[in-house]
Formats: sequence, structure tokens, C-alpha cells
Amino acid sequence: MLPEHRQLLMRANRLLGAGLVEANLVKLEDLEKANEKLLEIMQADQPRQSTVLGILAYQMKVLKEEDLLNHIVDNEGAGLVDLRGYDVPDEVKKSTDIPTCWATWSVPFDHDEDFHFIATAYYLSPAVRSFWEKQYSGPILWFGSTLEVIADYLEKLIAERVAPQPPANGGSRQPFASLGTATGTRSPFGTASPFPAKGPVLVPAGTSTPPIPLVPPPRN
Repeated sequence: MLPEHRQLLMRANRLLGAGLVEANLVKLEDLEKANEKLLEIMQADQPRQSTVLGILAYQMKVLKEEDLLNHIVDNEGAGLVDLRGYDVPDEVKKSTDIPTCWATWSVPFDHDEDFHFIATAYYLSPAVRSFWEKQYSGPILWFGSTLEVIADYLEKLIAERVAPQPPANGGSRQPFASLGTATGTRSPFGTASPFPAKGPVLVPAGTSTPPIPLVPPPRN
């Protein structure tokens, strides 16, 4: 991991932890224990496990991601998205910086004119939001997602980049299972991360725009 990515990861996790405590989603003593575990994991350079949220939710089991997602929908005005059912444009995939996404547990997944769509498991980290807001000149529409969804998307994107190109005459099989099917990829710490039953909304955080209870349909 490059020093700049490590620094970003540590700041993202530190401020996420502070946000979780401020929102009364975790206790300070639990966060301190999770931070110690995070430092140990980072020594092994394992991006998928380098998350204080994952440690709190799946190792220590003192937090549910569902509760966090409900909190950002109810209190922050963010939407929700499951990338396993979303057709991400090729130009967005090609421009995605994967180490940065691992460090912030966030991925750009679409754009519409000047608006940029970002899915994140770390919405409560001001460091994450500030970092991504500096990457784009236009406004960002934020969508909450789970660690599992973010990690699966990034691992598939890595696999796509290293996979051989299909022959010009076509006919080769698709290298991945279709969206929405089981792929055998483990979730962080081996535990599935459910989405809350509440439907996703297409509203940028911090606005008064009435919510629209639908994510954009996959592209044809």
C-alpha cells in the first residue's frame, strides 16, 4: 500500500469511528479495541479486511451495518444502492482508482451531466466525503452501501482488468456470473451484510429535495 493510500485509509477509519460514536451507534471503548485490531490487520496489507467498520460489525459484533444504513437514510438524507444489480458505465470503471476506493470504502458508479454518483460504506466519515468532493467539479449524489457490496465490486473490477480480452470473433463465455447471482466471493470477515428493507432514494445528502424511492434503472 502506498503511503498516501495508507494515510487516507487511517484518516477515513479514524473519522468514521468518531462519527459512529457521535451517532451513538458504538461505544468509545469498543471503538478503541477495534482501532487496535485495525492496526494489526493493516500490517498484513489486506485491503478487504482493513476496515474498522468491519471489525466492529463482524469480529466484535457490536454494530449492525443495517443500523448504520438506516441512520444515514433517516438522518443524513443519503440514498442506498446495491451495485450487484447496477450496470456501471465502462468509462466510470476505467477511470476508477482501486487503491483509493479500498482506502475510503467508496466507489464512483455513475454520472449524469454534472452529477457524480458514489456508493460508500463510510458516509459518516467526513474525511471520505471531503476527499471525493475534491475529485469532482460537480455535485455528488451519495448512496450508502455495505462493505460486502463495495468489496465484491472492487474485486470484480480487479478481475476484469487482468482478464484476457475476448477474441475478435466473439463467442467466448462471460468471465463473471451475471449480476444478482451468487459468485462465491466472501463478504468481509465471512458474514453477509443485509440491506435494510427501506427502499433506496436518489437524493444528495444535506438537501431538502423530496426523496424518489427508486435507484436509476440499469442501462440498456
